[in-house]
Amino acid sequence: MTPYRLQNGGLIDRQVSLSFSFDGKKMLGFGGDSLASALLANGQLLVGRSFKYHRPRGILTAGAAEPNALMTIGQGGRTEPNTRATMQELYQGLEARSQNRWPSLDFDIGSLNSLLSPFLGAGFYYKTFMWPAPFWEKVYEPFIRKAAGLGKASYEADPDTYEKCWAHCDLLIIGAGPAGLAAALTAGRSGARVIVIDEHSIIGGSLLSDTATIGGATAIDFVREAQADLQALPNVQVLDRTTVFGWYDGNVFGAVERVQKHVALPKAEVPVERLWRIAAKQALLATGAEERPLVFGGNDTPGVMMAGAMRTYLNRFGVAPGREVAIFTTNDSGYALALDLEARGIVPVAIIDSRPEGSAAYAGHARVIKGAFVSDAKGGKALSSIEISRSGGRETLKTDALAVAGGFSPIIHLACHRGGKPVWSDEQAAFLAPESLIGLQLAGSVLGASSIAASLTEGAARASVMVSDMGFPVAPASFGEVEGDMATRPAKALWTIPNVKGKAFVDYQNDVHRKDLGLAVREGYGHVELAKRYTTNGMATDQGKLSNVNAIGLLAEARGVSPADVGTTTFRPFYTPVSFGALTGAYHGSHFQPVRKSPLHDWAKKNGAVFVETGLWYRSSWFPRDGETTWRESVDREVKNARVNAGLCDVSMLGKIEVCGKDAAEFLNRVYSNAFLKLPVGKARYGLMLREDGMIYDDGTTSRLSEEHFFMTTTTAYAAGVMNHLEFCSQALWPELDVRLASATDQWAQMAIAGPKSRMILQKIVDENISNDAFPFLGAKEVSLFAGQLHGRLFRISFSGELAYELAVPAGYGESVADALMEAGREHGIQPYGVEALGVMRIEKGHVTHNEINGTVVPGDLGFGKMVSATKPDFIGKAMVGREGLIDAERGQLVGVRPLDPATSFRSGSHILAKDAPATLENDQGYVTSSAYSPHVGSTIGLALVKRGSERHGEDVMIWNGLSDEYTPGRLCNPVFVDPENEKLHV
Repeated sequence: MTPYRLQNGGLIDRQVSLSFSFDGKKMLGFGGDSLASALLANGQLLVGRSFKYHRPRGILTAGAAEPNALMTIGQGGRTEPNTRATMQELYQGLEARSQNRWPSLDFDIGSLNSLLSPFLGAGFYYKTFMWPAPFWEKVYEPFIRKAAGLGKASYEADPDTYEKCWAHCDLLIIGAGPAGLAAALTAGRSGARVIVIDEHSIIGGSLLSDTATIGGATAIDFVREAQADLQALPNVQVLDRTTVFGWYDGNVFGAVERVQKHVALPKAEVPVERLWRIAAKQALLATGAEERPLVFGGNDTPGVMMAGAMRTYLNRFGVAPGREVAIFTTNDSGYALALDLEARGIVPVAIIDSRPEGSAAYAGHARVIKGAFVSDAKGGKALSSIEISRSGGRETLKTDALAVAGGFSPIIHLACHRGGKPVWSDEQAAFLAPESLIGLQLAGSVLGASSIAASLTEGAARASVMVSDMGFPVAPASFGEVEGDMATRPAKALWTIPNVKGKAFVDYQNDVHRKDLGLAVREGYGHVELAKRYTTNGMATDQGKLSNVNAIGLLAEARGVSPADVGTTTFRPFYTPVSFGALTGAYHGSHFQPVRKSPLHDWAKKNGAVFVETGLWYRSSWFPRDGETTWRESVDREVKNARVNAGLCDVSMLGKIEVCGKDAAEFLNRVYSNAFLKLPVGKARYGLMLREDGMIYDDGTTSRLSEEHFFMTTTTAYAAGVMNHLEFCSQALWPELDVRLASATDQWAQMAIAGPKSRMILQKIVDENISNDAFPFLGAKEVSLFAGQLHGRLFRISFSGELAYELAVPAGYGESVADALMEAGREHGIQPYGVEALGVMRIEKGHVTHNEINGTVVPGDLGFGKMVSATKPDFIGKAMVGREGLIDAERGQLVGVRPLDPATSFRSGSHILAKDAPATLENDQGYVTSSAYSPHVGSTIGLALVKRGSERHGEDVMIWNGLSDEYTPGRLCNPVFVDPENEKLHV
């Protein structure tokens, strides 16, 4: 193939000369060129190497399905590997580098793999890397990891910005070819809100490559006029350079717009890519159809190209594919290319038509060989000849370019993203979109239209009906007569070509050839999903856009069934690759996740808090005072003061959920493992939520404020998860229950007031009587504050083990209420304390957190066996929590642990060994889940999960930290170190 730039024609701007480089070689192109068209215009045939065999590869297509021409673009942080040259617009100074070759593209050592191809067939890795076993980690895995991948990502930070946006419309039109433009003009003139999206830099689709006339105007003039009309309509938004990559629930579509991927130096104030989430009342899919390759020997040789792609390079970019062009076709599209070539003075050396009857519509000058096949292409790095096979024998034909036209596959990916399965049509020889789609209709060649006129008519008609159904008065647009368009009617599919000698590739990128699929069937992997994984067909970056249908046809022939019986693999987003930058948007660096500050954040800050990140929250960790040189000094003081006087701690970060409705009690009774149905109004209860497998999911308190109103608290980290869990239970498991849920985490500032003097302090601002008789342990009610100036919620619950309360007030009043409590408690020695002190006190009291609730424990492991109701008919986890393995006496059970020598310490994560057992994991008895220094006990203490722990209080053990090589003699004990009789809670 010797491609060259034509002297005139095309949509390029020959007044704008652009210099660029490929593998360091300087080249020239024009404004409007793609990287692929510019490379062809410079005579660059070889653009890449295949993945497995490192075979030479050339440009095959002109669009998003390109499997071969993958480049690394740019430098430094703007390096972008695996860029399809067919989709990359040319700009001044563009630097492109080929991939997957060493030391150079022209001389690639990896091509030696071709010599080993008899041993590298489908599934060879499953068979080869099994023995000897020690080789896997030492030889095979390192080798495979080094060989994997194509381009290489940069380690430098991306200097550009990205953006995310929402858009809403009445009608979303995906694809701006003839059907899409007709639909857009029809719907736009009705007054409906319309968004038109096309993945190319210029709208028009196949019209940009066609020489037909529409209403007396050339196809390109028709596109320009349509574009001007759409731009004049204020209710129409056209997004070019934008790819719709997914269809999601709620008729929401994901799209990525390449805002500045076509410029050398992006503007800092403008994103390079924009991720759109588009909510559409209705959507019209007008994505067209993808031309299929033909599977013959050497069909991957540089110089072999899709016929439609040749038309694009010829008519849109002004690039001739070669000087001696042959066409191998199964339908009339090959003849449309022949006519275009002849109009440019290039008479094809031959048209090889697999149909015995050929085409009645062709009246050109090329030699037509009917009922024949191209069995092999020759040439290595550039096509030089083809072998033609027919009933009369074989013929060798010299050629430098071969166009292939194997029929069309409608681009139905988006229509299948929500679970629909494609339907095989013998008439169309293609898979069509599933029927009865809700919110999405199709028009044009994606639905099987075979001509420009049919696509225009169908697009206008579909849009007319769709916007009329939405209440917009409209009539289908009229476009005049279409002339010079050769309709491409479906022809019989051609899967297996006879007399093939060389490798006939199905998946160009992953080097899957015809024999691989036959081998998969013979070895029992004929199911389409198994064949995909066994051969890797359709698993490359193009996701099988060109290969999947041919693979299905070959599997069908090998199995003796129809493609309908084979079916397709599952269609999933993304339709084309989407960059991490676009998915991330602005959420990186310091903006990676939002910073959540408690309503008491400023209160804690002015009291000198040191903050720590816990999930999304900034929590006050401790409050240092003058003279304290370590955090331990501050924490010890806060713990001691809370146990002697009183302390105030911000607990606003706890998840808070309002549960309302006449069935709220029944709902909670099914969610928790313990009883909630008869919880009295004005009382709180500690509850356990289990997963379906019986493991504890979360814990917390839930208070009944009225007959139909409960207030639930969750752990900070699981607030969102519990809310999602409850919504699932309400909507999916028990939709018949009258229950409503609302997250109230941000609506309330909540503070714990703990210590022997907490009641005296709190009574100064609470108007109601909160004595022990009037408001006992686990009381919960709404209270009046400051002589009726404010109302809040008061709960008598304790995580510290002391007499304690939690007061919730509207978030905006949190800081002023905390200030008032500090002032009221000044004479009683109140001090703020942080989560470090809270952690110490909860370990002293034997209270668990997700250090212990680690996803592998059941209630009995933590001593909560009585909280699993034996009388409730059902609750989540009931069926599984009683499994034999979950009630085994050898399971880890919660115990306390302390060192024999108070001067020694141990760390969380340390293992528990029998006293004289060797330090090996085989002797592991359990591990320390939490540990802290206790100023009350005077030593380090901890909680641990130990085999038969509840039976082993008083047993001496060895606490072993293998990472730090630490050995600490210790003793198992009651997990409650402070007030085991709970006397303080009830004073």
